[in-house]
Amino acid sequence: MARNKESLVLLIDVGPSIHSVLQDVEGVCSMLVQKKLIFSKSDEVGIVLFGTEDTNNELEKEVGGYEHVVVLRDIRVVDDDAVVVLKNLPRGTFPVLDAIVVGMDMLIKKFGVSDKGKKRLYLITDARFSTKEPYEGTKEDQVDTISQQMKVLGIRLNCLIIREKICSTEHLGAIDENDKLLDQFSRKAMAKTVHVDCATSLLGAIKTRNVVPVTVFRGDLELSSMMKIKVWVYKKTSEEKFPTLKKYSDKAPASDKFATHEVKVDFEYKSSQDPDIVVPPEQRIKGYRYGPQVVPISSAEWEAVKFKPEKGVKLLGFTDASNILRRPQPDSFYFNILPFAEDVREFQFPSFSSFPSSWQPDQQQQEAADDLVRMLDLAPFDRKEVLQPDYTPNPVLERFYQFLHLKSKAPEIDVPQLDRSLKRIAEPDPDFLSRHNSIINNFQERFELKENPKKKKLSRRAWREKPSASNDEKVGVDGVVPKVQSSSLKKSLSSLEVEKIGDLNPVQDFEAMMARRDSSKWITEAIKDMQHYIYHLLENSYEGNSFPKAIECLMALRKGCILEQEPKEFNRFMLDICKKFRRSDLADFLELLYLKKITLISKSEAADSDLTEEEAKNLPIKMEDSSE
Repeated sequence: MARNKESLVLLIDVGPSIHSVLQDVEGVCSMLVQKKLIFSKSDEVGIVLFGTEDTNNELEKEVGGYEHVVVLRDIRVVDDDAVVVLKNLPRGTFPVLDAIVVGMDMLIKKFGVSDKGKKRLYLITDARFSTKEPYEGTKEDQVDTISQQMKVLGIRLNCLIIREKICSTEHLGAIDENDKLLDQFSRKAMAKTVHVDCATSLLGAIKTRNVVPVTVFRGDLELSSMMKIKVWVYKKTSEEKFPTLKKYSDKAPASDKFATHEVKVDFEYKSSQDPDIVVPPEQRIKGYRYGPQVVPISSAEWEAVKFKPEKGVKLLGFTDASNILRRPQPDSFYFNILPFAEDVREFQFPSFSSFPSSWQPDQQQQEAADDLVRMLDLAPFDRKEVLQPDYTPNPVLERFYQFLHLKSKAPEIDVPQLDRSLKRIAEPDPDFLSRHNSIINNFQERFELKENPKKKKLSRRAWREKPSASNDEKVGVDGVVPKVQSSSLKKSLSSLEVEKIGDLNPVQDFEAMMARRDSSKWITEAIKDMQHYIYHLLENSYEGNSFPKAIECLMALRKGCILEQEPKEFNRFMLDICKKFRRSDLADFLELLYLKKITLISKSEAADSDLTEEEAKNLPIKMEDSSE
């Protein structure tokens, strides 16, 4: 057997005490085989059931004594038949626990004594019933003998013990005895035992894939210039991603056994001036969006500015031991990457205290909200943690693998409903909801949910357009629009794109132009149009009658320049206004700017600004003072 190939024998208890979770056992074993079909097609799988009414195994025929143990599938290369068999396990009626020897016998007869390939037994049981007494010696002696043989043959043993709440004391003696025997296996052989107390943890307890840890750094840990230690750094956790799916071509004839069904994709980049000219790779430069512009940066420029530090781990200092929470006996150092100050982004949220009192919750509402949040705690102090990370798989990935297997057998099949095991992870537990029903109802009573219908914004500029030539009706007396024309105009309002700032709703027109994403030119156009419009308002003002509207437009322009990272455009415009109008009749407008606290944009508001917060507040005033 090849060294990278594994032979696995599943030893599944189907006795009466495990019937309540046997459906979940079927699901998790099926998933194990399905993943082997995807990731390890050459692996071999055998299936042994114990606790059955019938008996069918080689040891019973040869030496006797192994009743109620059935070899459901001999060891052979994994296939779809194994999945079908595991989804329809029989329910047994006899409580026995004697399948490990049968599984070992299958592996020995299949591969012999000298084979050094990967061989594994996977025992799934609740271990509630006593094993029978051996013909010679004690049970502990028998475990020692089996452990020694497993060590010699290179057979590993994984035990998954499923025990929900034990209400009676009838089987406590057998349970304690079995736990000691399994613990003896863990000490004497290559064995590992995992205990789960609910069907939800069952799906994550069986590791369907063995991920080999990879070093991210190999080098020196520098304690001082005189002392260095060789270290290897591994990832403690890593994100489990979706498998890469390749394109499959069905153009090759079915009779062609050597067809790869591979699809190769080539991209061509053509000149925008002449679509017939293909741009070769050496003439292409990546562009990166920066506000409304696209900045080209070549690979040579990237290499020139890239930070290239020397690889290494260095001791920088010490801290008090109370600041480092760890186990009493850590097996290794923990390596944590700290961000640079330039990488930190602070998101400031407004305080509730700034809202009017009518918007703030009263004491009863606050308590109801606190109770609801505490209810959502998955690890309360008085209960065991729910959905423990070590035993909870990614439900999206598990769902994907299940559907992928079904799709491989029936391409036209629809997505099935969630099975019982995944529902426990992806959906709220009904028992949990029933226990906390009073908290949920109290929250609903304290906070009344009302629908807030969204009002459609209609641009009035559409009413100034000329009526369609196909519409024979004309506008009536007092500007009343006929119903046919009115409905057709309203229907087209939602798709109308604003291209210029008008007199009726300049702020709304400006925001609509800034929000357009069909071209980067609209941001520049919107800023220029708004600047011209503000100049127009000020130059045509009579005794300050247009000042309020100009202030409103200026505030909208300032907000838009901050959002689109164009602070210099706004600051330049503000300085021009101060310079142009400080000695004219519009000097009162500059005083109004000061009263409304409209300042230049500082670096704290937009990173591209060159002004500090103090300079942004004082600069227009200083200019005015210096001119006097």
